[in-house]
Amino acid sequence: MKVGRALALAVVLVVPLAAPAAAEPPGPETARIAQAVRAGTLGQDHSVADACTGVLQGHQVDLGCLANLVTQDTSANDPLTTPAPAGFSPQELASAFHLPGPDAGASGLVTIVGVGAYPTLESDLATYRSQFGLPPCTAAGGCLKITDYHGGPPLKPQKALAQVEEAYATETALDVDLASAACPKCRIAMVQIPMDVSRLLNAVLLQQPGELADDFGTAVNYAASLRSGAVSMSYGVPTGVQGTYLGTGAPAQALHHPGMAVVAASGDKGYLGGPQLWPQELPWVTSVGGTSLSGTDGSFVQKAWGSLFTPHGEQQRWVGAGSGCAPDLGPAQGQPAAIAANCSGHRAGSDVAAVADPLTGVAVYRSYAPNGGKAGWLVAGGTSAASPFIAGLYARGGHLSGVDGPNSLYRAPNGTIADVSGGSNAQHGAADCAQVKAVLCTAEPGWDGPTGLGVPVGLGAF
Repeated sequence: MKVGRALALAVVLVVPLAAPAAAEPPGPETARIAQAVRAGTLGQDHSVADACTGVLQGHQVDLGCLANLVTQDTSANDPLTTPAPAGFSPQELASAFHLPGPDAGASGLVTIVGVGAYPTLESDLATYRSQFGLPPCTAAGGCLKITDYHGGPPLKPQKALAQVEEAYATETALDVDLASAACPKCRIAMVQIPMDVSRLLNAVLLQQPGELADDFGTAVNYAASLRSGAVSMSYGVPTGVQGTYLGTGAPAQALHHPGMAVVAASGDKGYLGGPQLWPQELPWVTSVGGTSLSGTDGSFVQKAWGSLFTPHGEQQRWVGAGSGCAPDLGPAQGQPAAIAANCSGHRAGSDVAAVADPLTGVAVYRSYAPNGGKAGWLVAGGTSAASPFIAGLYARGGHLSGVDGPNSLYRAPNGTIADVSGGSNAQHGAADCAQVKAVLCTAEPGWDGPTGLGVPVGLGAF
């Protein structure tokens, strides 16, 4: 099946690798790590940790964000930090996704919706952009805007929630860095949702995420008031016992803004045979899956992201791009009936993909670590890397007047989205989705769950 794209089996693009502009020369250890990232061998000496877990009122909880970090080694959960970047640079991502030069494209507004305070966001973003030769993006220059979700002043840190704020700041750093990589000239708005412990615990422990979803709806409505070209949410929560409210009620309607691309991460736990994560399940939200990206010889190879790890002191854990069906919702906007048929006529996710595997991860800079973490360069991933990258491409492409969810992707011109074949986001491959359709958990020719239509080739789909 072809839907507005060119078919490419596993090897997506063959292009020269570009050296990061103005990058600090790495030391021997950083260079070794960088080589392993690009060769796809980093998992031999390092593991992956979920950046988005924390302890609240004595409960170990999933914080809802979808960032993953490479660890110092296979027996540690502490994030790997390096004095110079080791993950993929913006220039390498531009090559992998065949983007034009940094001056090409529109200079729209990308809004990132996140949670919690991040007092060093502007300086951390400046470090990232300066390291790779991207133009400055400052508040004084009108490029960067940081507010709460009503448009008020940036949030202030809460010392009692240092562990949680450090996790959320890591997510936000990944978001703004990847939006910058996708669209170097775009303006960035950071919209911060206040940290509300009771709402988060209700969502996680009581399966009642309605109030938390309402907060995201408020943030997206504010993003729309700014005339954002695209808004990215690297967050996902199970709908729990409030599936109808999240799927058709106020928070769902708050995320429906034709003319603005609303983008969300598909999830990092692989194929989900049951209920999907919100908000990426909504028909008018572009669900972004993920790939593993490797390239050491002048070419790049992408496959569906899925890996098994045994975190230090924990049981084995499967990570991978989210996919599946939303059985209570209609097809995504513009999603062909042949694709929705994989989900009995319902919304099938995901829609499109970008790099997400932390072991072939991207360079991210974060200095805000109120819980005692190390400042420096991280190697990060998760579909929360892919979501802001795709949002940046929407804003850079600039053809937004007819955008309503992923509809424009499904009618994209041939050759503007490259198919990804190979890999799976399920631990046992197609066997894990044998009761439905194998295409929901394995990357096959045509549309598939882990990578959707495939990965962008330039800006033509946007």
